[in-house]
This record gives sequence, C-alpha cells and structure tokens, in this order.
Amino acid sequence: MAGRIPERFIDDLLARVDVVDVVGERVQLRKAGREWSACCPFHDERTPSFTVSPSKQFYHCFGCGAHGSAIGFLMNYDRMEFTDAVEELARRVGLEVPYEGRRREPGDDLTELYELLAGAAGHFRRQLAASEAAQAYFRQRGLEPATLERFGLGYAPDAWEALKSALGTTPARVALLEKAGLLIRGERGRIYDRFRDRVMFPILDRRGRTIAFGGRILQKSEAAKYLNSPETPLFHKGRELFGLWHVREANPKIARLLVVEGYMDVIRLHQAGLTQAVATLGTATTHDHAEILFRQAPDVYFCFDGDRAGRQAAWRALESVLPRLRDGRQALFLFLPEGEDPDSLVAAEGTAGFERRLAAAMPLSQFFFAELGRDVNLASLDGKARLAERARPLLAQVPDGAFRDLMHGELERLSGVSLHAPATRIATARRATASAPRSLVRAAITLLVHRPQLALAVEAPLVAAGLRQPGVELLQELLGLCQAHPAWNTAMLLQHYAGRDEAGALQKLATSADIFDDHAAAEAEFRDALAGLARQARQQRTDDLLQRQAAGELDEAGKDELRQLLAARA
Repeated sequence: MAGRIPERFIDDLLARVDVVDVVGERVQLRKAGREWSACCPFHDERTPSFTVSPSKQFYHCFGCGAHGSAIGFLMNYDRMEFTDAVEELARRVGLEVPYEGRRREPGDDLTELYELLAGAAGHFRRQLAASEAAQAYFRQRGLEPATLERFGLGYAPDAWEALKSALGTTPARVALLEKAGLLIRGERGRIYDRFRDRVMFPILDRRGRTIAFGGRILQKSEAAKYLNSPETPLFHKGRELFGLWHVREANPKIARLLVVEGYMDVIRLHQAGLTQAVATLGTATTHDHAEILFRQAPDVYFCFDGDRAGRQAAWRALESVLPRLRDGRQALFLFLPEGEDPDSLVAAEGTAGFERRLAAAMPLSQFFFAELGRDVNLASLDGKARLAERARPLLAQVPDGAFRDLMHGELERLSGVSLHAPATRIATARRATASAPRSLVRAAITLLVHRPQLALAVEAPLVAAGLRQPGVELLQELLGLCQAHPAWNTAMLLQHYAGRDEAGALQKLATSADIFDDHAAAEAEFRDALAGLARQARQQRTDDLLQRQAAGELDEAGKDELRQLLAARA
C-alpha cells in the first residue's frame, strides 16, 4: 500500500495549482470583483452563491456551505478519494507524489498489479465467449449482451491452471499472480488458479481499474456459492463497493445510492435503469463504506431481507452511518419480502414497482426507535429508562445539527428523558468561534485565516500566550505555523487542519464576509487585537498577584513584579 503523503508536498502542490482553473474546467465561472462566481455545482439554485477566491485559493458556497481547496473540490465534484485527488492535481503540474514509508523494490510497483488484473479480466471475458454453459447461465438470469459487456463479466474455466498458463509464464509472473489473489498455494505447495468453473465479476476501484474479482459457481456443489479475491495490496473489501464505478459513469450527478447485497442485484438494477445500485463485498457495511457512500450522494437506501439476518445487517449499517449523518444526509431502509431480492423483484415488478418500494422505505429514525424499543414496555418507567440508556451512546455519535436535535426530541417524546446535558468543555476552535462578536481572539484568528502573511509582522512569542481565554492556544499555534510557512494562503492553512477538531470552526471563519480589502487596514486591526490581548494578559497577571498578596503568599520577586505592573497601569 502507498504510505502517507508528506505535508510539505501538499503545500507545494497547492502553491502550484490554481483553484480557479480546476473549478473553471468543471463549472462555468464569471468574474465578480476580485473573485469568481457561479451557480453551485453541489446543490440546485437559480441565483449564484458559489464563489472561488484566487487570493485564498479557496471555494465556498453561501447556499449549501460546500467549501475547500482544489483538493477538496476534486474530492466533492469528481467524488475522488484524497489520494486520487492529489495524484490528479500532481499530474496537472508534472509532479510525482512521494509516499512516506513506501519502499520501491524491483517488481513491487503497483502498476504491474493493475496491468496483471486487467489482463486477467480480459482472459475471463474471452473464456466466456468460448463457454456456452456460462453464457446460458447469464441468459437464464436475464442479462442482455450489452450488460455483460458493460460490467466486463467473464468465466473462469474448469481447469486448475488455465489463468496461470495464460498469464504466469515466468516465476516472477506467478509470484505476482499470487500477490494479486488470482493463484492459491495448496497444502503441498502446488500453485493453481483460485477461480475455477465460475462466472466472474470484475471489481473496479473508483478510477475504473480492476482490483479484484468475485466468482459464482454455475451449478450446486460443495464449493461456496460465491468466492471473492482475498485482501491484496490493491483490494480491501471493507473499503470497496461493487458497481460504484458504473454508478459514476451513468450519473453525472448522483442524488441517491441503493445498497444491495449481491453482484446480480446490482447488475439487474442497472439493466432496469436503476443505475444507482452498489453492493458491499461479502461483508457488513463498514464505517469506510458509509463515508464513501455519503461522499457520493446525500440519500442512501439500504435494501435488505426482511428476516432476522436482514434486520441485523441493517442495524450494522445504521451503526456505521450514524456518525456521518450531517444535516442534508438521509439513510433509509427497504426490507424485502421473504424469499425475494432486488434481482427477482425488478424482474417481477419492473422499474416502476421497485421505485414504489423505494418511495415507501423506512427512514433511519423510524428504524432506530423501532429496533431499540422492540422488547421495551414504554408504558412503564423502567422501559422508558431502558430505551433512553440504549439510545444515549448511539445518539452521541450523530454530528451536531437539526437531525441530532430532532432525534433527541423524539427520544424525549417516547421516554420523557432529556439528553441535553449541561454545557461541557468543547474544542478550542469551536469555543473561539462561539465567543462574543467583539472577541479579540476571534478577531485575530479570523484575520490570520484570511491573511496568513499578517503573522510575519508579529514578534514571537505572543505576549498574551498565558492568557486564560478560549482560543489563545490556537492563535499561538496559527502564528507559529504562518511564520514557519510564509508562502501559505488560506487553502494551505486549512489543509493543515484537515481532520482536526478545529477544522470546522476555521473553515467557517474563512468563509465569513471578507471585510479586509486593504492590507494596511487589516494589519492595523490585527496589531490592535494583539495589543488588546496583551493588556488583558497583564491585567490577568496583576489580579493573580494581588490575590496571592492578599493571601500572604507573595514573595519578594512577586512583589517587585506587582509594583512594576501597577506602575505601568498608572
């Protein structure tokens, strides 16, 4: 696997890439003063509220709140993972992405694995063309020739070394095939094809590259009905979704995703025109799956059997998506009749029938309280307390916002128990953001986020560093970072905080109204804010010394310091 991308490379990349160019290739921008504007590509609107700032190298929508750097834009607009977005931008400017902790040894290039898996996919497709039995299986399942081609379906012959003979003619190739999960080593050391006499389903990554396979037996036997590739350097089943590449190819804008359980369910739904279907790969819905799903679409429908196993799978999916249910996102659950699956239902009821079932899907909130209260007597105090205790740790995972408030309200309605606890200590940046409008700390941090170069006019260390006030430590850290990286712009500064608690608050400050058009005026206001903080720090120190003096705890050095502070104030 690739290692971590050094932060210094990200800084260099963002310095070379112009966010206006990146966004402008995908969205029609118009000049609006010092910035560019457009109708937001992330939500429907008639009046432009989406702006791109060349000076900050930052985009922001005042309508839906979407914001970020060029990297973030590719992640949101092209639905790329972070690494893929960095790779794409690096190609634009002719850079190679360095990975820390990744040793390149002869024959260890992942490119060879991608090429080998692409060759295996081609081999299986050719074998399908030569197998009447495999073709008959797909016809019997109702698949059209165009669907077979679109999903690259194939067949692994009933032979021990068909793939090995076709692609592994040297010891190095055999070793690479084994590393790709296509060959398996028996107890006696013999190496042979993992997939034999199975129809084959290529598994693609989000860039359309083959990374693994799923295989299904043609006839009943003692062998497992489905067999997936093992974990490899390219394939991690807990982070991949079958069909996601095809969804992205078929839908310029993805309004929803349908999560089903099997390969054939995905393929039949796509063939029926429901081109938003994906499937997990023989595993429960993971937190990584949930993150990927909501990065693609705001609404996610989970389609499971209505039996006990199906409801358990649905509950695991619910637990995975709860921490990602920011406002604007929805998870819904469609439980299927006994003995039916999406494949059979769409065949029997057609696209319109399946759409009607989706329209009647159960919202997550309804499923949540129904499952938690399944064996609870809400007519008793004990039952209400049990429901509240079960719900409390789960609701704590839901991000702040309207949905969380409504879930708390529904729990209070059902149980009579309020989860609104007394205010507790929260992240430094959030506290700074929530401070009074005239907070000097907030003013200084806001100015720094808008104009990181202001830090260059400040002598370190900050005089007010010891001030007991929310946000001072963050301000000190920001000053140090901006002084250490004098070329940073707003986007680079925010990228440094990606994934940290302070990120959300800093992004809000970065998207606040830019009233600092004049650099000299901004610098004067920044110096005034720091001077005010220094005065507050001196007053705090004076009060501390006076308190110690009144308690008889002040030594001679403290008395000298107090006299100096009082004289300076006079």
